[in-house]
Amino acid sequence: MKISNNWLKDFIKTDLATDKIGAYLTDIGLEVEGIEKFESVKGSLEGIVVGKVLTCEQHPNADKLKKTTVDIGGDQILEIVCGAPNVAAGQTVPIAVIGTKIYAKDGSAFEMKEAKIRGEKSQGMICAEDELGLSDDHGGIMVLDEKIYKVGEPFAKYFDLTNDEVYEIGLTPNRTDAMSHYGVARDLHAFLSTNGLKSEFEKVSTVLVNTEGEHGFELEVEDETLCPRYIGAVIENVKIEESPEWLKDRLKAIGLSPINNVVDITNYILHGFGQPLHAFDADKIAGKKVKVGVNDAGTKFVTLDGVERTLNGSEIMIKDGNNKPMCIGGVFGGNDSGVSETTTTIFLESAYFNPVAIRKAAKAHGLNTDASFRFERGVDPNNTRTVITHAIKMIEEIAGGKKIGNLLEFYPKKIEDANVIFRYSQLDKILGIKIHREKVKEILKSLDISVLNDIPDGLELSVPAYRADVTREIDVIEEILRIYGYNKVDAPQKIAFTPVKLSVNDQDELENSWARTLQSNGFNEVMNNSLTSVKDENNAVKLLNPLSGDLAFMRKSLLEGLLENAVYNINRKNADIKFFELGKIYHKFEKYEERKQLALLTTGRTYAENWLMPKSSSDFYMLKAYVKVLLDRLNLVTQEKSLEDERFGDALEITANGKTIARLGKVSPKLLKEFDIEQECFYAEIELETCQALRNTDNFKFVDIPKFNKIRRDLALLVDKNVSYADLYASARKNKSKFLKNINLFDVYEGKNLPEGKKSYAMSFELLNEEKTLEDKEITEVMNSLIKNFQKEFSAELR
Repeated sequence: MKISNNWLKDFIKTDLATDKIGAYLTDIGLEVEGIEKFESVKGSLEGIVVGKVLTCEQHPNADKLKKTTVDIGGDQILEIVCGAPNVAAGQTVPIAVIGTKIYAKDGSAFEMKEAKIRGEKSQGMICAEDELGLSDDHGGIMVLDEKIYKVGEPFAKYFDLTNDEVYEIGLTPNRTDAMSHYGVARDLHAFLSTNGLKSEFEKVSTVLVNTEGEHGFELEVEDETLCPRYIGAVIENVKIEESPEWLKDRLKAIGLSPINNVVDITNYILHGFGQPLHAFDADKIAGKKVKVGVNDAGTKFVTLDGVERTLNGSEIMIKDGNNKPMCIGGVFGGNDSGVSETTTTIFLESAYFNPVAIRKAAKAHGLNTDASFRFERGVDPNNTRTVITHAIKMIEEIAGGKKIGNLLEFYPKKIEDANVIFRYSQLDKILGIKIHREKVKEILKSLDISVLNDIPDGLELSVPAYRADVTREIDVIEEILRIYGYNKVDAPQKIAFTPVKLSVNDQDELENSWARTLQSNGFNEVMNNSLTSVKDENNAVKLLNPLSGDLAFMRKSLLEGLLENAVYNINRKNADIKFFELGKIYHKFEKYEERKQLALLTTGRTYAENWLMPKSSSDFYMLKAYVKVLLDRLNLVTQEKSLEDERFGDALEITANGKTIARLGKVSPKLLKEFDIEQECFYAEIELETCQALRNTDNFKFVDIPKFNKIRRDLALLVDKNVSYADLYASARKNKSKFLKNINLFDVYEGKNLPEGKKSYAMSFELLNEEKTLEDKEITEVMNSLIKNFQKEFSAELR
């Protein structure tokens, strides 16, 4: 938001320099991001003087150039070569002397220097209007009236030039009260007046306007929830023309282009006082009736930009007596009802619209106007009449208009100020210091917050309606601190706290433990937005009022975000990736579902490239090892089975107690292609809440290392190709022997020397009796039992 220093000082009188004002505004939360200079004429005509052409002769070496001598006062006679067709002896003209900067339309400048033009000396330039930035006219040099302009005088003396400094304020969305010059001045005065700095501020008040004649217009508001307050005025004998220079300079300073006097006045009121206004051509309002309501969905409406828009039936519409839409209320005007050069009578609108309805309409039609920006955040409902009276007075003075009849007003129920209970003890607790109670009251008074009652340990307050962001006690405390001064609150030199040990049953402890484990294994944590776009809207949770189409849904999986992180890094030559994210996913089945997951993504090399380590790429088994390390901490008995999931090529599901706790696999080539990733990626997701619910929290007990050695026996099993190792492992685990401690797969063979449709698994089995050495008979009994089960369940053969 741009704030003009000259405009600001229309409302507040202070001797402070611009940079000091900028510093104070930043201190009170209106962060000044920069201060720029504004000049109504670039360069402010500095270095331009009034001169008189003494002689004018043909240039000896150029047909289109003239050689002149020019008197600029003080016995200074300059020789200047000029190419203008209208230059002649005896003329009074503006002269750019040596050292003057001449500015082009794009803002670039060149410095005037003595030069030789076709062999003749030239000590300056006789200027045209466009060269000085006074107009676009380049038909010839400016010829001045010698009765007005005196030779040797600075040319700028004859112009009312505007020089200004403009603050660029990074305004936060909650500060609706400061979305104007008046609001910023009011806030600045509150700070200055309570901190012993000189400041004068006069509150805006209603201006008396005439009520002569009858206008014959009617007002009808169809739904007071959409439009709690509406005021209209009819002004006749208006002459549409250019605005005076002072008004145009005010708007130009903050980056607005002047249009005509009436539109410029509405913009002046908007940026001056924060209240949007809209002017209609009154002669185009059918039936002399203004309605505020809605039009049917599907109604076509052409806005000021010439675009035909289809209404959805929820927009606040300003309509005429025939229900023809004239304006999307608070958002954008209509193409057929606006003020034009032929307008002589206007209907001026000032209103308070429902902020939610304005927000929805603006988003639905992709419109973000200065008016909607303010209405959707909440303007001052009690300032509506005040600002329209100021606008009427300006139109009468600048555009020659005259208000006729009474104001048309709809305000059935006054929007009341908010009541807040404030406690001194809470203020002391939050700030860490104690502010004198009278000082607190002084600050509240400067912010227009009224004290209704003194109560034990606090105050009952009335907060003005224009402070839509101050509705709670903590908001009041923030306001007090903001004006008191953050810089006055010293940070303690020593901060002490008692660390709280998390219970082993706490999910946060599990998440922290897993995060530390992954970090120690070279993973980096990422955090992605929960809002995204989805191609498949099935079971997706859609926002009712999304910020944009790209942020319209809650994410259904963490995978897409991690792939975006991966492609960002790969495109920047960081292709070896190990990422993890702790985040929530969202679905809508019979009811809304929200689950928290831990997701892992690996791609590229597992280890950094070096001469000793052979090239190693991420693979499914490496990812599975990381997942297993994490799940082992749960102290659960898990099962594994293959998984069909369109996100994966090959995938595995890990369950415990019949519930899925993890899924992992190789990301499908189709999905990688959508993200323009050309290298293999491997992804795993662990269900955090399920893991926490199933987690075995019994304390681990340490035992002595067994005195007796383990016995290992190997089996090479020939089975059908459709038999997986997981099937064999599950079968072996069902063995009732208490001596079987560990099962492992150390070789898989498919190929020559095997029957068609067969493959070979080489498995090892570790047996241990912790009380004595195992006898051959006991070992044989366990191994025979395993072989018998393999033969029975899988028709396995020993190789």
